[in-house]
Amino acid sequence: MSSLEDEAIEQGNVLRDKGDFDGAIAAYTEAVGLNPQSAQAYSRRGKAYLRKGEFDKAIADCNQAIHLDPTMAEAFCTRGRCHGGNGNFDKAVADSTEAIRLDPRSSEAYGLRAIVYEKMSEFDKGIADCTESIRLNPQNAGAFWERGHLYKIKRDFDQAIADFTESIRLDPRNATVYAGRAYAYSKKGEFDKEIADLTEALRINPKYADAYYNRGLAYGKKGDHDKAIADFTETIRLNPNDAEAYYSRGCDYRNKGDYDKAITDYTVAIRIYPHYAVLYRGRALAYIKMGDFDKAIVDCTEAIHLEPQSARGFYGR
Repeated sequence: MSSLEDEAIEQGNVLRDKGDFDGAIAAYTEAVGLNPQSAQAYSRRGKAYLRKGEFDKAIADCNQAIHLDPTMAEAFCTRGRCHGGNGNFDKAVADSTEAIRLDPRSSEAYGLRAIVYEKMSEFDKGIADCTESIRLNPQNAGAFWERGHLYKIKRDFDQAIADFTESIRLDPRNATVYAGRAYAYSKKGEFDKEIADLTEALRINPKYADAYYNRGLAYGKKGDHDKAIADFTETIRLNPNDAEAYYSRGCDYRNKGDYDKAITDYTVAIRIYPHYAVLYRGRALAYIKMGDFDKAIVDCTEAIHLEPQSARGFYGR
């Protein structure tokens, strides 16, 4: 590798790490021009294309890198991520497995394969790969997060909480991990801990609409309808077409006895998503509370039409 080529690749690395992917690609392209036989230059450019979400260009560069150096685990790993992004999970597993064969100490390759196994619903295999990734790199916050997420899917909430907690210890700035742990606390009925985690997630990312929504649900379960309504209102401000947020806010208005506002929210939710039976059942309950039984019957009838196998519509009617 010439000094100029080396400098171009290093410049590309710096720009990529700063998030300047176009600048990084330009630097790596310069390195390719200086040495068209540089597998590393193609591999690094592929990684920059991956970060931009341009999977086909990234795959083309990784193919060239692998052609020049069939032992380059990094290129297999990057290509595997691209195949995963394209939904080609079998190819993604094959590439990550080859990366592991070439570099058995690659924590990244095990982590990649774990993510692909999750998408293939092979959760136990994903957990095993996360465990190996953590063994190779105990400071890998992402591997703890992914394993916690897989345990959460398997409904092993205690194990999920333990992994999310370790991920937070290693990287306390990731709002998604707090939200993941909050979900596990919710399933255990620990709503105060759920609210605390979602509040921290929102401190890190004030535009995290899902965190507002889930905190609103938690407040509703605690009977604090005013705080729930405030959180659903913020969810709607961030995502005005969120039918579930309108529905949930409508439920809290209904539970407060503010039936007119509840009906308004249910009606907006129905306009956004007219094929969701629970919205009609919610509005029917508000009409029942107001004594408007004819409108309630109409809504229950529509709910039955949409979900004829559900007893709730028949019961309401």
